[in-house]
Amino acid sequence: MIKNYLKTAWRTLIRDKAFAVINITGLAIGMAGALLIAIWLQNMLTMDRFHEKIDQLYVMSDRDSFGGKLQAWPYTPKILASVLKSEYPGVEGVSRYDDENDFLVKSGDKQVMGKTAFVDPDFFQMFSFPFVSGNAAATFNNVSSVIITEKFAHALFGKEDPIGKVFTLDKEFPVTVTAVLKDLPENTQMKFECLLSWDFAAKNLHYVDSNWTNNSVQTYMLLNKNADLTAFNKKVKDIIISHGNPNSRPTTEVFAHPYKNYYLYNGSKDGEYTTGRIEQVRLFTIIGIFILLIACINFMNLSTARSEKRAREIGVRKVMGASKLSLIWQFITESLIISFFAFLVAAVIVVCCLPALNNLIERNLSIRILHTNTWLFALAFVVIAGLLAGSYPAFILSSFRPVASLKGTYKINQLRIQPRSVLVILQFSFAIMLIISTIIVTRQINHTQSRERGYDQSGLAYTNIVGDLQKNYPLLRDELLRSGAVTAVSKNMSPITSRSSDGWGLSWTGSTADDNKTDFLRFSSDADFINTMKMTLTMGRDIDVYKYPTDSAAMLLTETAVKAMHLRNPLEATVHDNGQDWHVVGVIRDFIIESPFDKITPMIIQGPNSWFNTIHYRLNPAHNKATNMAAISSIFKKFNPDFPYDYQFVDDMYSMKFKDLQVLKTLSSLFAGLAIGISCIGLLGMVSYMAKARRKEIAIRKVLGATLMNLSFILSKSFLKLVTIAIAIASPIAWYYTSNWLNGYHYHIAFPWWVFGAAGAVAILITLVTISIQTISAALANPVKSLHAE
Repeated sequence: MIKNYLKTAWRTLIRDKAFAVINITGLAIGMAGALLIAIWLQNMLTMDRFHEKIDQLYVMSDRDSFGGKLQAWPYTPKILASVLKSEYPGVEGVSRYDDENDFLVKSGDKQVMGKTAFVDPDFFQMFSFPFVSGNAAATFNNVSSVIITEKFAHALFGKEDPIGKVFTLDKEFPVTVTAVLKDLPENTQMKFECLLSWDFAAKNLHYVDSNWTNNSVQTYMLLNKNADLTAFNKKVKDIIISHGNPNSRPTTEVFAHPYKNYYLYNGSKDGEYTTGRIEQVRLFTIIGIFILLIACINFMNLSTARSEKRAREIGVRKVMGASKLSLIWQFITESLIISFFAFLVAAVIVVCCLPALNNLIERNLSIRILHTNTWLFALAFVVIAGLLAGSYPAFILSSFRPVASLKGTYKINQLRIQPRSVLVILQFSFAIMLIISTIIVTRQINHTQSRERGYDQSGLAYTNIVGDLQKNYPLLRDELLRSGAVTAVSKNMSPITSRSSDGWGLSWTGSTADDNKTDFLRFSSDADFINTMKMTLTMGRDIDVYKYPTDSAAMLLTETAVKAMHLRNPLEATVHDNGQDWHVVGVIRDFIIESPFDKITPMIIQGPNSWFNTIHYRLNPAHNKATNMAAISSIFKKFNPDFPYDYQFVDDMYSMKFKDLQVLKTLSSLFAGLAIGISCIGLLGMVSYMAKARRKEIAIRKVLGATLMNLSFILSKSFLKLVTIAIAIASPIAWYYTSNWLNGYHYHIAFPWWVFGAAGAVAILITLVTISIQTISAALANPVKSLHAE
């Protein structure tokens, strides 16, 4: 029986090659789009799920109210880890994790930059990173021991056994390799090549910090599997409050967030992790389903469109004794065969497109061909797509009445509701929603990119302080300025494009206890900050420790900081911070250092008594960039000969803030185009069948004087009506979801109502062009041949 179904289905497809090609092409494109999305989402959904104790792992987080808005963030005081381990029963392991440092690694004549992380001894008790050789115990017993990944070991030592090998970090710290890890899997958030103990950081990098208001490190915890998370969070809630300075007691609460949800639920709302990357997962799950549904709807429409052509065949089969069930299985078999061939084509498309997707989202996604689950998924995907596409046509075709079918009088349009019309409306509704969403995302990106930054990014670069740069900075600064390659230099806490530190507990003349809870972003400068960044000074002067020695305790305030502090005469203010008094010397306009989508946060810029990690310098516009960079490079190498000169341009790094939205925009555009393309393939096939079914009518109208325009309108008006209905359905749905998305940003566009007209016009134009390809051909056909055939 099955053999007969397969043979009959194959003959049917061979007999109507155009139908087979159109269906396979449309379904293959839809499958490919859905598969690419599925591969990406699978990577996101399995992120870090390979850890054996994943259900017991938690990331410690803080929660507090800023500007009347409750927020949560996954950074805690460094001292929290030791207190958790010693004071809270049920805590089986705790490890801090800091991967903010890249060290220059040197072994013999080989020199590379190594991505380094610092962890506590419990780290490998908590996380399942397998060892190739060695073990963790030796590393944590010796502060100068290091664990490296397999790939990094090969880059540094080639085929030699790395265990026992010694290399130096930043030409200063010799460390011995005591263990080698397997290369980290693609689906982990942790990205390191070297692991050092926290004791190493405490001893050599001064990572000792008992300040309970400095949230600067990620803290991971392993909780007993029988422990109650709700009860634990109640106990740990006030740990910072109870240990903080009684004279400036913080209000921050602490809670444990499941590590298995940390990657997807990385955004906070009302102090809880309920948003984040999970929104991307939900969005692209819907898009993937839409794409596949549009392709399946094509199949349904084309199958029902050609139903009248197969009516006699169905009538004969029924007269010969075929049951409705056997006919259903016959048509399902045909759809499964088409689904199988479409999947083969889709697999080729996916393999060809996967590198481009990896490049766009900066991943290394792959298809695990030898994995059993891959083949099971492929089989399930083919069957589901085949059943989804073929079940409806199978039930429709098998319901034909044999007498009417044999007479050729059966018309599917006798049904009360025309299913094909409903399917076309659904198809174009999905496509129009994607068009509207793409327009909104694009406008939001453009709107935010045009937002006033508060400083001039053009010609502004920075270099992180490594090696001898800190020691030789005064000489380096003077020579840079004398070279003519730069016009200004400033030493700062961090790049101006990234938030490095924030905190509360500041007090000033007239401040209240509530004022002391205000969170301020922190930045630092030695001198020439305003000139280097080309900021606007609204009051006072810049910090300049070289001209004013007392500026080691000077402070600049942003306009938002002045408002938050309620200062009438800010230049007369003294700010008390962490046991030191700072005198305000100037006020500058607000500038964007965090997300350009968010509200500006109060900010202070402190003098040299703060710490420095970055050197900013402004290139001389009188010379070309290449000349400037060549001169700057030689100066940096002169004063820091053991380290490669590395730099970043501020405008390039600022553009990274839009990276996620740019990916969303690109993918939305691609999938919107894909949805429209699939719809057009199906529309072309449907118009082709309709034109053949109405060839006699077209011939008679042409003989009676109908013009090409008249005939095109007659053939296209029914489709235009359906597209218009699709616009009416899609517009309010798209408005609802895109409006909610926009409201997630403090700084966003007003919803542009013209977008409905634009999306509708695009849909109608594409429909007309698609239909015209076939209607013009039908209208130009010789009417004599059509009438003679009848």
